[in-house]
Amino acid sequence: MTQNSIPEAVPQHNNDSTGDFGIFVSTEDEESDLQDAVEPWHRYDTKDNPRVLYPICLEVLNNRYLIEHKLGSGGFSTVWMAYDLGDKRDVALKVMSLKTEIAENEIRIQDKIRRKVPDSSHLVTYLATFHLPRDGNEGQHRVLYNVETEEDAHGNPYVCGQAVASDLNDTNCMWGSSPLHNFSRSVKYKTLGRPLKQIIPFVNLWKKGELVQPAEVPESLRTERFYLGDFGAAMELGDSDPFAPQLIYPPMEFCSPDRLHGKPASFACDMWSYMVIFAELYLGFPPFPTVFNGNVISGIVKSLGPLPEQWKGTYNHPGALDYWYDQSETPDPKLELAAKIARCRPEADPTEQKHVLNVMSKVFTRHSGPL
Repeated sequence: MTQNSIPEAVPQHNNDSTGDFGIFVSTEDEESDLQDAVEPWHRYDTKDNPRVLYPICLEVLNNRYLIEHKLGSGGFSTVWMAYDLGDKRDVALKVMSLKTEIAENEIRIQDKIRRKVPDSSHLVTYLATFHLPRDGNEGQHRVLYNVETEEDAHGNPYVCGQAVASDLNDTNCMWGSSPLHNFSRSVKYKTLGRPLKQIIPFVNLWKKGELVQPAEVPESLRTERFYLGDFGAAMELGDSDPFAPQLIYPPMEFCSPDRLHGKPASFACDMWSYMVIFAELYLGFPPFPTVFNGNVISGIVKSLGPLPEQWKGTYNHPGALDYWYDQSETPDPKLELAAKIARCRPEADPTEQKHVLNVMSKVFTRHSGPL
């Protein structure tokens, strides 16, 4: 039996059906909903795409791991909920894209975490890896294996020694959730939703692959534990290793303004990203609006005031606006942090509002730099 063959999906529970692996889209609305929730189909096309993804259907990988649901996807991987047919337990599999630098860096950083962090129980790290080969000599995809133990991490401040996360956002900061061990697949689907899926279109693949809508973890399963995972873009300050991701950024709404102006990653950048996540949880929406011309930087300037004048000309995206650096600019009173806190959390007493403002103001500064 070859690595990529698909053995019959043996039921893990008496109430399971070998055919119950989700439902295919059947209407235009379902197809539209699916496209909004999954990675683009062209991520599986090798043409002009060095970070091509590995096509997966609800199948058995490596002759052992029965894929039952999708947990999510990112710029460099897809993540799947699987059942280990050998050890009879649930696992999570992170299947990396073909561009190996990110996968190698993820493993390298996680190895450092395991050596240097006395208590890594709040970090999602791998326990083993294996490879999935592509057709012919097109390369291999690294797969990171993690056991889902007494509490699973799900989600839609890593600070360790001299390490910084570099790409801290709301997809790698995750709530814990109660496990679904020993439940039949039908019960898991009732809890997480049956996978809505579609055959990957427009790409001539050597094996079957599907676009699968991620599981929806209900709030009733959420615990008070908080986890951090996805270390492919993490780095150690001053790291000269060729795998260190020097030019990887978080999504713009989580990225500190100094990094968007060519400054290197730092603890301050991590804290900015962390505070964006905190503010979104506290306020109910991101702290800096992206609806203005100029995207999030305009939102930051309207909330906090102008950026340092010497940064002008160093913005690493097109469309920089002169007023960002005009030192005569003043914040919009309706968009200042104090106004947002008062408007979004009117039930909070003045002491709490003042404390939250103080915490946010210590991190959200226009002159971001080393802490």
